[in-house]
Order: sequence, then C-alpha cells, then structure tokens
Amino acid sequence: MTDSIATEKSLGSRRGRDSKRERLVEGTRLVLHQQGVEGTTIADIAMASNVPPGNVYYHFKTKDELVQGAIEAHAAELRAFLASLDEHRTPKARLKAFLRMIATKGDLAARYGCPQGTLCSELDKRQDPLAHDAAKLMEIPIDWAERQFRDMGRRDARDLAVALIASYQGISLLTNTLRDPDLMAREARRLERWIDSL
Repeated sequence: MTDSIATEKSLGSRRGRDSKRERLVEGTRLVLHQQGVEGTTIADIAMASNVPPGNVYYHFKTKDELVQGAIEAHAAELRAFLASLDEHRTPKARLKAFLRMIATKGDLAARYGCPQGTLCSELDKRQDPLAHDAAKLMEIPIDWAERQFRDMGRRDARDLAVALIASYQGISLLTNTLRDPDLMAREARRLERWIDSL
C-alpha cells in the first residue's frame, strides 16, 4: 500500500547507518515482495541485506521470524503513513490524499503487486499464525478508512471502507497481472470522484 519496500539502491545507502537487524527486516521486505515467501531463502535475504548468512541467525532463528519482522515493519509503516494524512483538515481530503498516494504506485504494482496484499495472500494459504498476523495489514487501512467515512457522517462507514480497500487491492492485482501501471492512476481518479459523490 505504501512504497515500503526499500529499493536495492536505497537499501544500499542505508546499510552503513542501520543495524544489521533493521537491514535484515528491510531486506526481507524487499525479497518477499519480489520473490514471495516460498521463493525466498535465508541466503536471498542475507544477500539483499548485505549481511553474512551466518549473521542472520544471530538476529532471527528462522525464516518465519524474518517474515514476522517484515509484517511488523509493514504495519508500523502503514500506521505512520496513515497518521501523516492527519495534516489534511477534512476526512474527505485525507481519503483523497490516500488515493493520490495509490496513483503513484503503478510502476511498483505492475512489477510485483501490492507489498502488503501479496504477502497477505501468500501467507493465508499457510493457515498458520503468520497468516493471522498478516491480516492486520488489511485491517489497519480498513479501520483508518472507516474512521474517515464515519467522520463524514456515514452510517455505512465500515462498508465504504471495505469497498475502498477492496478496490485498491483489486486494482493492484490487475495492474500486476496486466503489467499496466496506468490502471492504478485511473482507478485512483475514479475513487476520488466516488468519494466526492458521497
């Protein structure tokens, strides 16, 4: 949802000042988004994080612990991003700012899909505690959007919030499947008109 995945360039520029644990979490986020959970190895994460493979186990005992760290980092970033939208005075303006952010993510979505959505989808197939933890990555923006719609006086705030996030996740999937980054911008504009009509 946010451009949380550090690009290889930005990850490289941060390597000197971040702890190995932080680099491993960021490397995990990057590789999971690009390769998926099942397609990712500890060696892939170590390479992306510029950490020797043997040092990974000092900070994380298993790949699942790395995935858990990535989920927690995504959740923290989502909360911080949504809190930053409070600078907009009205709930409608906050929702539209959220949509403008979506419109800028077309290239990333076309290559890999939504970082949080693809992670949730893949982990859900496992039906283990990580799947439950990943679900909060969908609950956080739904709860935030529900508050915005409720502040607009909408009694159907929860339904509208689910519809908004479902539209975003759906367009992310289509953007990725069809490799068409422009779909994100077009859907964001449509959703802005929808919000104006409420």
